Amino acid sequence: MGYLSKMSFKEKIDDKTITLINVYFLQVFLTFWGLLLHPIDISLVYAPSIYFIIIFIAIVLSGFFARFLFSNKKEYSIATVAAIIGNTGNLGIPINIAIFGEESIPYTTMVNLVNVFVVYSIGVFYYSRGSFDTKTSLINIIKLPILWAAILALILSINEIKPNEAIMHMLMMGAYASMTMQLFLFGIYLYGTKIKEINKTLVVWVLVFKFIILPVVAFVVLVNLELDYMIKGIVFIELLMPLAVANVNLASLYDCMPRVVTALVLLSSVVFLGIIFIGVEVLKYF
Repeated sequence: MGYLSKMSFKEKIDDKTITLINVYFLQVFLTFWGLLLHPIDISLVYAPSIYFIIIFIAIVLSGFFARFLFSNKKEYSIATVAAIIGNTGNLGIPINIAIFGEESIPYTTMVNLVNVFVVYSIGVFYYSRGSFDTKTSLINIIKLPILWAAILALILSINEIKPNEAIMHMLMMGAYASMTMQLFLFGIYLYGTKIKEINKTLVVWVLVFKFIILPVVAFVVLVNLELDYMIKGIVFIELLMPLAVANVNLASLYDCMPRVVTALVLLSSVVFLGIIFIGVEVLKYF
């Protein structure tokens, strides 16, 4: 629908307006509702902690090597951060349920929680750096209401405070509207995106980092840890998820080549259809 609407109405559809409505309003509902949906158990810290450590190692590696590959500021930002923002929620949780069963839900929920903070801190910083200086990029993190909604939801969940059913239904409606709008926006940016015109080095780097370098880093870290097989597997599979549509939201919000990011999300999703089978085979070595 997003693709067809942009194709039909061209400039009458303002991409940036839809992005602002989604990021500053609807995604607040999605984040708040999503984090309150399942109780957060602080005792389940292993999976999210390991996930964050691997993400930190990955961002250092990608930031270092991307400097030598990309002179364009926006391409450097995309090359540094795009691969680490994966679809750990809508795609990662059901795939882990399919592999490990419903007992994986508490762990995937906690990993997804960490990913929310990664997206709206590290992700915001790097996509913002494509257009702004360091100080402004740090301020942009603080200005984003999603981060504060996540912190509030985390506090409420830890203290076992849950809004009544009517409020949760309201939040759920906003959350589903946000998910719909995300995909609609993805379609809008997909229109007019020409993969052939995108820097091939950027495409190869993001896909190689996402599906080769990041999994290798994850495997090296996980194989040397004395942890339950399921926890290792969950973290590995979550890191294998393709680029999330959240990349497009942030790229659009901070004018960091959103159509290029849209193409990367699409390509990573297609490649993932084959990579996931290899990933499942790798689980045997944990």
